[in-house]
Amino acid sequence: MEHNQEFFLKIYNLMDERYGEQNWWPADTAFEVVLGAILTQNTNWNNVEQSIKNLKKEIILTPQNILNIEDEKLKDLIKPSGFYNQKAERLKIISSFIIEKLGCDIKNIKEYPLITGRRMLLNLKGVGEETADSILLYAADIPSFVIDKYTMRMFYRIGFDIDMKYRKYYEIFMDNLPHDVKLFKQYHALIVENSKLFCRKKAVCKGCPLERTCLKKY
Repeated sequence: MEHNQEFFLKIYNLMDERYGEQNWWPADTAFEVVLGAILTQNTNWNNVEQSIKNLKKEIILTPQNILNIEDEKLKDLIKPSGFYNQKAERLKIISSFIIEKLGCDIKNIKEYPLITGRRMLLNLKGVGEETADSILLYAADIPSFVIDKYTMRMFYRIGFDIDMKYRKYYEIFMDNLPHDVKLFKQYHALIVENSKLFCRKKAVCKGCPLERTCLKKY
């Protein structure tokens, strides 16, 4: 299957015309996005929202306050997100990183080239590629495309190779789209929206804006 900018923008435009502006990621601050990126691992967003709500009742969301809160208290507050022992540790690790390496502001990762900043995040315990790219794009406004299960499922059905891994998807998107933060955010959000409505595990093809483009590979 040929991958080029025209193809990717065609997919984007079909979804954008149907769904409009998504305004994703919902958060009050960049650091809140970081917390959400960790908490959303292996759970749904409703659970993350409850954990964020619990944290906001207890503290102002800053890296220093996350570090200062007692471990057991932190675990209790984020319990709705599941895996709270691991996630509490990961929240403290990334908070410490932001304080020590980025002057308390995740946006300062822009001072590094993309490949360097991405590697710095990936070197942190519990930060995989999807989490790292979510932080770069949505918290730091750096054009690093987020690949998730929705993207893989949808583009496999459109025609991608079933054996492709995260890194290959990432490279293809990065190579064939303008590196524009607004475009990347909207594109990823549109993929999520279309996947929830149509490109589910059991696909609902009728009415999907990509129905004529999709090869319907199941």
